[in-house]
Amino acid sequence: MIPAAVADHVAGLPDDQLPAYVYDLAGLREHATAIRAALPSGVEWYYAAKANPAAPILRTLAGVVDGFEVASGGELAHVRSVVPDAPLAFGGPAKTDAELAAGTHRIHVESRHELRRLAAIGRPAGVLLRVNLALPTGAAVLTMGGRPSQFGIDPSELDECLAVLRETETLTWHGIHAHLASGLPATDQVELASAVVEWAARLGAPEVNVGGGMAVDYRDPDTRYDWAVLGAGLRELTERTGVRLRIEPGRAVTAYCGWYAASVVDVKRSHGEAFALLAGGTHHLRTPVAKGHDQPFDVLPTGWDRPWPRPGVTDSRVTVAGQLCTPKDVLARNVPVARLMAGDRVVFGMAGAYAWDISHHDFLMHPRPTFHYLERQVASRQGRLAT
Repeated sequence: MIPAAVADHVAGLPDDQLPAYVYDLAGLREHATAIRAALPSGVEWYYAAKANPAAPILRTLAGVVDGFEVASGGELAHVRSVVPDAPLAFGGPAKTDAELAAGTHRIHVESRHELRRLAAIGRPAGVLLRVNLALPTGAAVLTMGGRPSQFGIDPSELDECLAVLRETETLTWHGIHAHLASGLPATDQVELASAVVEWAARLGAPEVNVGGGMAVDYRDPDTRYDWAVLGAGLRELTERTGVRLRIEPGRAVTAYCGWYAASVVDVKRSHGEAFALLAGGTHHLRTPVAKGHDQPFDVLPTGWDRPWPRPGVTDSRVTVAGQLCTPKDVLARNVPVARLMAGDRVVFGMAGAYAWDISHHDFLMHPRPTFHYLERQVASRQGRLAT
């Protein structure tokens, strides 16, 4: 259900401000504070900036999280410019020499060759070895480990990596990084984290980053990840093993704070099926195509000032598509609506993570959306991004 403050803001936007992304910063702060309260005091929380690196998002989270995880030199420079004093961890499978030399609180080393390159640079660095452990990943939506993958170090190469660390004065081994899967419910995540930490504790690792990947259910926006279950599980794990733990969620933190709004240009029928066409689409919001789901939405009705009948549907199913010259430009397919008319505004929820930033903005060169950040139900506006 779209919050009243967001609905009012979208309804009040002039036509030339659409499409628009609207972010509820007050709601994000409340959500992040609840996550922090559910986590044990000894568990560090880094926000994965790749989920949404917008400066107002980062500044809102800076007072709640312990640091930020970045995955490129561009992200590193951006996050440092926005929150210059925040600790940073650098991950990613193919870091350049310049990225390795950039200097962060922690660097997640992905291979023995990357480790040797880091040692050759000669800059002091705190290292977590990302290991691709052969562990079951439960009900994961996406797996990055536990099977052949471009991510992480094969366990057979771990002894050699530890030897390099012992022989290199500039590098300090802090422990293990093991982000193996995404889309996990809390019970499965605790089980996987337990297996990782118990393995790492036998290795003598003082610190373990068990990654992110907390489940987000786009089919049911009211279902939220159970942070209390994760917190209780991690508390028991730290007390039992003495290992310092870190998590780095992204999507489950910011997905619920963002909405994407666009106007309905046309509603028509094709071979018995209804289609609503938006002045917008997956070039702005690629999430439903990338994840293979229907993006949840609400309809904001508007008036009609044209001298011909208004096309639309009532109590029907409709496919919501965009402006692109491809049949893949679909945001929701054959979903029921009570009413949807040309001229209405459609507001897609759960658009606060992996949305604008993973989209193919320049395809067909349509105008970019505007961006709006709501704080205490007062909107601060940022105009169209420069091309």
